[in-house]
Amino acid sequence: MLKKLLSPALLVALLITHISLPARADEASVKKAIEAKIGSKVTSVNKTTYLGLYEIYTDGQILYTDEKISTILLGTLVDGKTMKNVTDERIQKLTSIKFSDLPIDLAIKQVRGDGKRVLASFEDPNCGYCKKLAKEISKLDNVTIYTFLLPILSPDSLEKSNQIWCSADKAKAWNDWMQEGKAPSGKGDCDTSAVTKTIELARRLVINGTPTLFFTDGERVPGAVPLAKIEQKFTATYGK
Repeated sequence: MLKKLLSPALLVALLITHISLPARADEASVKKAIEAKIGSKVTSVNKTTYLGLYEIYTDGQILYTDEKISTILLGTLVDGKTMKNVTDERIQKLTSIKFSDLPIDLAIKQVRGDGKRVLASFEDPNCGYCKKLAKEISKLDNVTIYTFLLPILSPDSLEKSNQIWCSADKAKAWNDWMQEGKAPSGKGDCDTSAVTKTIELARRLVINGTPTLFFTDGERVPGAVPLAKIEQKFTATYGK
């Protein structure tokens, strides 16, 4: 219902000037009203300092509304004074996780060099962007990579995920397929509950697409991230 309601609204609330208005409605009442309006559960509601708008976080996205729910805006909110992308900053914060809570026993582990730089990714074996990312990640050194198999694109994705998980060398089977197109030889007849649990985990983390990366500070980065951006993040976290 939410997507149907909001799909025509794109890139609104651009270049809004930063102002402060007194709150007249509280977050709880806005939350109740917006949930009734859009038919979806709202994770959080926060009063912004922009035109009296309330930030609504639901289904992994941010939308904005007024205290009477008379207008619903979906798009990027930019501070007119600083030109800061307020929505992007909030999405980063709201979608971050506690990295240590990730059940890494469900992931394929690869260690290169001293392995001190760490990241996790959720990927579908039939995802073109994931294959692009795999080639970028192959150039990283001194890194530990946890790859969670997330088959969401097709039944074949599930079959390949199971075959890779059941391979004698999971990391090699994954790299052979993603980087070279060499089909996994595993039969997929071992205990593949890790794949099933990863699908459930992805639902809880509201991961709606692959690839999705997580860094140790909890930051979530969707999409095929360029190598330069990954290195930049690592440098900020671990130094040169």
